[in-house]
Amino acid sequence: MLYELPKAGTVKKKQVSVGRGKYRIDLIAIVTNDGLIVSITGGEKSHVGAVAVGLPRPSLERPSKLSATTSVLTLFGHKDDELAKPAAEKLAKELNQTVVVVAGVHVEEARLDDIRKLVHNSMQVVDVFLEKLRNSSEG
Repeated sequence: MLYELPKAGTVKKKQVSVGRGKYRIDLIAIVTNDGLIVSITGGEKSHVGAVAVGLPRPSLERPSKLSATTSVLTLFGHKDDELAKPAAEKLAKELNQTVVVVAGVHVEEARLDDIRKLVHNSMQVVDVFLEKLRNSSEG
């Protein structure tokens, strides 16, 4: 495990952001005694668009490697599952913890380039968060 969970009865809040303007993505994580609760929001309108739960497990192909099973619930008319699912999977695998991700990012009349930037920043904010956790557990 890369990060030691807080002692019983305590939780820690961590927040990171990536991007600017309508491409800004915010990640807020509540680190509990038994997993993470993560919010990924941004764009022009933050909202709840999808929820993903990542559960770490041994890989089916290589049991010595960690993988994750992820379940997703997407609200009608939203595409935020494309952010929530990979984030939950990556965090569950990297941290060997149960992870719940709530995602909601919206840019009005988004074009393909806008979507690419938002997806990129969403995955980058997860990487920045993981790096922040690594650094805080080393010190």
